[in-house]
Parts: sequence; C-alpha cells; structure tokens
Amino acid sequence: MKPIIAKTWHLSLIIGLRFLGLFVVISVLSAYAKDLPNATPTLVGLAVGGYAFTQALFQVPFGTLSDKIGRKRAILIGLLIFALGSVMAGMAHDIYMLLLGRFLQGAGAIGAVIIAMISDHVREDERAHAMAVMGMVIALSFTTAMIIGPMIGGLSNGVPFLFYLTAGMAILSIILLFTVVPKAPTITHSFAEEEAKVHHVFRDKDLVRMYITFLFHSSTMAIAFFLIPLVLKSKFHLPMEEFWKVYLPAVIFGILAMGPSAVFGEKYNKGKEVFLISIAFIAVAFLLMGFSPSLLLFGTGVTFFFIGFNMFEPLLQSFVSKFAKAHQKGAALGVANTFAYVGMGIGATLAGWIFSHWSVSGVAITVLVVSIFWAIWIYGMRNPGLRGTIYLDMEHFDRNKLEALKKESAINDIYVNETEEIMVIKYDKEFLDEDEIRGKMLKESN
Repeated sequence: MKPIIAKTWHLSLIIGLRFLGLFVVISVLSAYAKDLPNATPTLVGLAVGGYAFTQALFQVPFGTLSDKIGRKRAILIGLLIFALGSVMAGMAHDIYMLLLGRFLQGAGAIGAVIIAMISDHVREDERAHAMAVMGMVIALSFTTAMIIGPMIGGLSNGVPFLFYLTAGMAILSIILLFTVVPKAPTITHSFAEEEAKVHHVFRDKDLVRMYITFLFHSSTMAIAFFLIPLVLKSKFHLPMEEFWKVYLPAVIFGILAMGPSAVFGEKYNKGKEVFLISIAFIAVAFLLMGFSPSLLLFGTGVTFFFIGFNMFEPLLQSFVSKFAKAHQKGAALGVANTFAYVGMGIGATLAGWIFSHWSVSGVAITVLVVSIFWAIWIYGMRNPGLRGTIYLDMEHFDRNKLEALKKESAINDIYVNETEEIMVIKYDKEFLDEDEIRGKMLKESN
C-alpha cells in the first residue's frame, strides 16, 4: 500500500482540499443564503444544489479536454474557475451574486480529470487501492468540514470567510499541482479519430451499467443528506452542533469498509458481489432511518448507509478506468461523474417531493424499491474481474506484434507506456489466456 500512497498522495490531497472547501460551506449555506437580499426558498435551494448542475454540465468537457491538452493544464483551468467562483460567492451581497459564484464553482469540474490522472500514474492492478486512498482523503475532508464548518460559519462574516478559505485551498492546490505532482507517463495508442468521440464511451455495455450505477449511488447520497439532518432535528430534537455525534462514527465505519471492498473487488474479482452487498446495506439503512423509534436505531441506519455507500467508492472509478480504452479514459470518467451529479440533483429533488407527500417513511420505501431495481441492474453486469490486463516489457516481448494482436476480438485495448517501456494489453479472460498472449508476443530467439 505504501507505494500506492507515494504515487497518489499529492493528487488525493488536491481533490481533498477541493472537497473540504465545498463541505465546510455546504454545512451552513442554506441558513446563510436565506437572509440575503432577494432570497426566496427556491433560490436558496438553487444556491445549494446549483453547484451539482454545473458540475454535471462540465464533467465531460473537462474530461475530454484533459485527453487532448493534458491533465495538468485541464486541472489548472478548473481550479482557477473554482477559485474565481469562491471569491465571487464570498463577496456576494445578494442571492443572485451568490448563485453566480456557486455556478462558477461547479463549472471548475476537475474531479474526473484528477481521477484519470491518478489512473495514469498507477497500474490496473493497483487502481482500487489508489481510489481507496483518494476516498479516505475525501472522507477525512468531509469529517473535518462537518466539525469546523458550523463553528466558523456561526461567527460574524463567517460564511464569506469560508468561501475565501475555499479559494485559498484552490490556489494551494495549484501550487501542489506544479511542485509535487510528477509528470504522467507518456502513453501511445493507435485508434481511428472517429473512436475518440464522446459517444463511443457508450458502446461498451458494462461501461453503461457503471454510468447508471453512478446515478443510483449519488442519488442515494443526496436523499440521505436530505433526510438525516431533517430527522435529527425534527424527530429526535438533536441540536445542530451535536450532529457530528451521529456522523462521526458513521464516517469511521464507512472508511473502514473501503479496505475490504477494494481487496475483494479487485484482488479476488468479486466486484459484482461487493456491489450487491453494498446495495443491501443501503436498503436496510433507509428502512432503519425511515422507521426507527429511537436515535440509536436511526444512528445505526446512518452507519449502515455510510458502510454501503463507501463500499462502492474504491471500485466505481476503478472499474470505469478498467472498462474504458486508454484514449477514452478521461471522457468515460467525465460521463460517469456527469451521471453522478445528475443523480445528486434528481435524488435531492425527488426526496423533497416525496417527503412533502408521504413523510420519512415514504422516502425510505422509495429507496427500497430503487434498491431492488438497482440490484437487478448490477446482477446483469459481467464481473469486472473477467477483464484481464497484462504488462509486457519490451526487452523480452515484440512491440511489432501488437498490430496482429489487436485484430483478435477478445482484445479490448492496447497501449504503450513509453516512459517505462511497457506494453499494456487488456483482454477478455473468458476467451483468451494470459500465457497464450505472452506466447504470441515473445520475441523470436536468434
């Protein structure tokens, strides 16, 4: 695990700083926005959720841009936009300027680009562990934000200061990007120009299943964060400053669940089984949250949700990277994250509408029904473990034989890591054997 941390800590820190800036603001934003001039409940809701909509809109453009101009340049552009939006939101004197700042924050949609860059730096068999490292950093950012956000936000001019702090974190991330993040390995691949277009990332059925899973996964998160604070305050009368007592153990157990999920999903090729278990945790979690008569049972439901939700985390991005071709990785991750942000918007909106008609129990039953369809959707997915990857050094294996190998239908992708002088071959284990590929690629002995 130590080599993985060495390869990914800098990029994980950058995305962690960005999420920390978002989380500290979101914990107090609605209470702050409602007192701004021209504010209405609808506009306040838009100030909270508008970020997700512009994130969804710009995920694919930034992912595709990173494939063309390089990851670092795309991340730089996104961080500058994010910093500008943060400053504008901090300076806001009415709801409209705050909205503009929030939309600009979301327009710096670099999440998929950073994930693609992490994928560039690590091998396929290391990717789940790399995503787990990133997931832990994000989880720690969330935990920290839930404690310090309300503490700072409650001070005079505290919320504008949080926005300026967020801008400062973006600038710090830019410094880290160009001082400690190494240059990604040079990778070459051959493909038709037509294949580089975004719509080609929808041709792989397993990738499409992952996109819909991103949608379900993020929508349950949005529903949970709509439901949890509401129930804690209205049903159990827990003061807001004590919400952390419920969140903290849930976050800890969620982080602990990531490790076994990554091991079983990647090392033992049980990705589909891990997903199904995760969905079961989420379904039970909402039943507990929807029908619990006590705070203890409700807190157990919150913990179950974080366990189920976080079990997905180290595998979702990894499997998209595994299924996507080398020249489509940024675009595929951009599409996946677009589905995630759309899911957040849909989930929060749907939860609010259902709650207004059928209260907490109606939301819980709805998630249960969604979970059943989600499980059926996952059950039809081919296990990602059937996608194999071989790394061949150019000292013993013949690069000139790649063209012939590409013609075989069981070969999913081929690219060359020029920096490390390694040929990477992705193949279908059901139809090709690793030893068979190695035999075909061996250099002829003199």
